[in-house]
Amino acid sequence: MTVPTGRRARKKAATRQKIADAALRLFLERGYEEVGIREVAAEADVAVTTLFAHFPAKEALVFERDQDFERGLVGAVTERAPHEPLVAALRREVLARVRHCAAEGAAPVRRLIEESPALRRHEESMLLRHADALAAALAADLGLPRATTVCRTLARFVVDAHTLAREADDPEAAVDEIFPMIEAAWAVAFPGAGPPGAADQSAAQLS
Repeated sequence: MTVPTGRRARKKAATRQKIADAALRLFLERGYEEVGIREVAAEADVAVTTLFAHFPAKEALVFERDQDFERGLVGAVTERAPHEPLVAALRREVLARVRHCAAEGAAPVRRLIEESPALRRHEESMLLRHADALAAALAADLGLPRATTVCRTLARFVVDAHTLAREADDPEAAVDEIFPMIEAAWAVAFPGAGPPGAADQSAAQLS
């Protein structure tokens, strides 16, 4: 999770985490559909308006690291080392997220999501949004004016890689299996994009 700086930011982050922890505790104890927003606010000792200031919808309480995942994917493109291959940077981010999902204590949360149609719908929408953000970052990295169909397709591959690996018996081995295919697709789609710094060449080929 992103570490906030400044006293006000730290206080805000602490309140957000307190609300998320209270919500998850109640959801796991009683079931997602059985717990209301007012009950979560009371458990966290905050006003309902404060809860909604941090979480726009009830579903978002379960996905409190949603923004971190999106920032991580985009940051893997925009903040990678000068000579780090793009696909390798994305693989590193996806692997870190898969490890988080496979950590001790993650299974009950996963079951909570799988058992709730509302949470499954929210997760699907969330992942599509992440893919759109990643596609935009890929396009910018390649010097393209907008995210092309190829950029959107590759972004979906990366986001789906996380989902597929998370569901595999051996998540890390699944990442190792999936990313060579993504790298091959990238090489076919952008043959001149190999090392960072070749974005202008790739953009010229696509124009």
